[in-house]
Amino acid sequence: MNKSLRNLLALVLAGAATSALADITVGVDLSTTGPAASLGIPEKNTVAILPTAIAGQKVKYIVLDDATDPTAASKNARKLVSEDKVDVIIGASTTPTSTAVLEVAAETKTPQISLAPFAPAADKAAWVFQMPQDFGIMANAIVSHMAAHGVKTVGFIGYTDGYGELWLRVMNSFAAAKGIKMVAVERYNRTDTSVTGQILKIMSTNPDAVLVVGSGTPAVLPQAALAERGYKGQIYQTHGVANKDFLRVGGKDVEGAVLPVGPILVAEQLPNDNASKKVALNYIKTYEAKYGADSRNSFGAHAWDAGLLLQHAIPVALKKAKPGTAEFRAALREAMENVKEMPADHGVFSFSAQDHKGLDSRAVVLVRVEKGTWKLMH
Repeated sequence: MNKSLRNLLALVLAGAATSALADITVGVDLSTTGPAASLGIPEKNTVAILPTAIAGQKVKYIVLDDATDPTAASKNARKLVSEDKVDVIIGASTTPTSTAVLEVAAETKTPQISLAPFAPAADKAAWVFQMPQDFGIMANAIVSHMAAHGVKTVGFIGYTDGYGELWLRVMNSFAAAKGIKMVAVERYNRTDTSVTGQILKIMSTNPDAVLVVGSGTPAVLPQAALAERGYKGQIYQTHGVANKDFLRVGGKDVEGAVLPVGPILVAEQLPNDNASKKVALNYIKTYEAKYGADSRNSFGAHAWDAGLLLQHAIPVALKKAKPGTAEFRAALREAMENVKEMPADHGVFSFSAQDHKGLDSRAVVLVRVEKGTWKLMH
């Protein structure tokens, strides 16, 4: 073989290798600033330790901050799709921002993996997969605990946005089924600095228990106000508070709170036959090796689970189309719909064309805040 032919062959092989290793581009929209920063920062930290190659293909992550603002989330999603030509979007961190991202994802037929629970419009739901537990799974755990402990009346204080509204809707349904009466319903904004008026109204009804529906550090405010006024009933929180910042900011004011969480948060306390234990311990080891002991985070784990989903789906999608094409995005969505019994940090996922939430009762355990940490309740 002469030299020119060898050079030509080398170029052809190099081109083939380059083609085989075409980037898969993952757009990521998170709230790394603003009221939900305590969710977005560990999610961003987790994205930084996700695999940079899957099935022999390089994976590139482009992370943008939406500052907990749905308008910014929409703009970010538009940029990721139109300028960066992403194959999939991971995000966003909150219910309102995830809803904003979906508008763009559905319009452009780009798969979205949401890190917040929400109720997508029926005509757009085909393009979004949800990592966090559905509200119904978590509400059922709370209401079952209430019923088992003699709670007959409950006060509710939650966000004015979609997170609060969806929780109120499912709580009304589950509570009514157990004969529990909602005697007070109050709302507050993520950026509020006082909820005195709302708490006084709730306490005037003398409820057996109070449910606070917030996320991250803003969820401390109502419980602190209840503690300040000497409320003695059981206080429940949602899985939106499952991070260290909530414990740090809340301190003694959040002691005794009961909440439903994903298995990841108390991985070491789980029985050995729990399907999530091995996966969760691996995530914790990987995350804490980079970010320090006891730095695990329930919200970061949603991002890790999103990574697991992509690791299952991408090899399948690659058999049908090349990254960077509409065909690959469609194939990726189809592949995710066919993921079954995937153990993850927050439970075991099984998706279908009809179910893009994928979790069941294995995705929830109840914990109590005790001495500044999470204690598994048996």
